[in-house]
Amino acid sequence: MTGKGNILLAEDDQALSELMKEALEEEGYTVEVCDDGQQAIDRFDKNKFDICLLDVMMPIKDGFMVAKKIRQQSDIMPILFISTKNMEEDRIKGYETGADDYITKPFSMKELLLKLDVFLRRTRKLSYEVQQEYNIGKLKFSYTDRKLSGPDGEVDLKQKEADLLKFLCEHSNRILKREEVLLAVWGKDDFFLGRSMDVYMTKLRKFLRADPDLLIETIHGHGFRFTVPA
Repeated sequence: MTGKGNILLAEDDQALSELMKEALEEEGYTVEVCDDGQQAIDRFDKNKFDICLLDVMMPIKDGFMVAKKIRQQSDIMPILFISTKNMEEDRIKGYETGADDYITKPFSMKELLLKLDVFLRRTRKLSYEVQQEYNIGKLKFSYTDRKLSGPDGEVDLKQKEADLLKFLCEHSNRILKREEVLLAVWGKDDFFLGRSMDVYMTKLRKFLRADPDLLIETIHGHGFRFTVPA
């Protein structure tokens, strides 16, 4: 990451998003703009951000739905809602879905910049305090940085890949039920998420080939076992 931080900006008002992007980039931020909620979810899944600015009213999926998805992946990611509404029930709903703060249009960029600074400083402190690294065989896994390092080099992991590997590391050498993994990493157990989990397991097996002693076994009728040598 370069500059002050990487911002996900989800705003369907093109004129406003362009103004915000320009102002934030002048302050040293990197800004990725989405104009609908589904696009914001897709971008969050594929990239690493430091803070999310979400318009409440957006096409396809609104800001509340986007915030719920983000919260399933990260407890400490700062989420700020941007809205034309200033009603108490909307603010309450925003906080209930995981928002850290709520800024109402029209707002001053100075106020927004101050809020960003406060939340980024807080989050980086939390990230430092909960930094987690795992030595697994010949490999080193940094959950904080989402990196898997070994003799063949370094691999950047997506958030869900890192979440899944972290859970496997914390419960290595024991049989884990499928529903147990799904509930811990995805937040619920259903057929389609199960199919998604199988895809992620296959990806992790590929990444872990750098150490032949590491094995993610499928225990038919039960679940999985991540075998790590003592």
